[in-house]
Amino acid sequence: MKTRYIILFLFLGILLSGCSNENIQNDFLFKEYTQGEKILLHNINGGSKTLIRTKNGFIVEGEEKKILMFDFFGTFCQPCKEEASTLTKLWKNNLSSLNIIGLTHFETVSDEEVKKFADDYGSYYFLSNNEQNNRIIAQILKDIDYQNMEQLPFKVVLKQGEYQVLSDFWKTNTETKYYLGKVPISVMQEDLNRITKEK
Repeated sequence: MKTRYIILFLFLGILLSGCSNENIQNDFLFKEYTQGEKILLHNINGGSKTLIRTKNGFIVEGEEKKILMFDFFGTFCQPCKEEASTLTKLWKNNLSSLNIIGLTHFETVSDEEVKKFADDYGSYYFLSNNEQNNRIIAQILKDIDYQNMEQLPFKVVLKQGEYQVLSDFWKTNTETKYYLGKVPISVMQEDLNRITKEK
């Protein structure tokens, strides 16, 4: 009986801490990226970065030694709003070793709307509002073999083009390569410290 309550509590916690899209989409119906393929992304606040497809993941051209975090977010998503300034703090605290790239997901919005989100909620890391985002996200989900319902925010972390094992914040006792929902900055920082030290 206790086990049922624990499972129910975990399920409700995940539902309450993330945003999902009511329109279910099959993210596995897409053209996969090939190794070496380049993807130019523009930051809504100016500047650009080029992603390069590795054998199993992505790196940022010219910043290959930095850890790369992708954050799938939506301007409509309450946990994304609550977490935005935290991610900015995480990025600023790790400028020399971390890239955070936010990818809009589950919505079609203008750059101006994303800029308003950034200004209103303190999201000052790299934010991409590009039609390529859905394909990149689909590739990432396939790379990590994620087959559950998508919710926002959703994050993955790569080092030298390889997805990293992250803390199991929801205590599901399974190895995880993603953060689902709002995760404390302390958990992400501990993981970054560990990943940085690993060879």
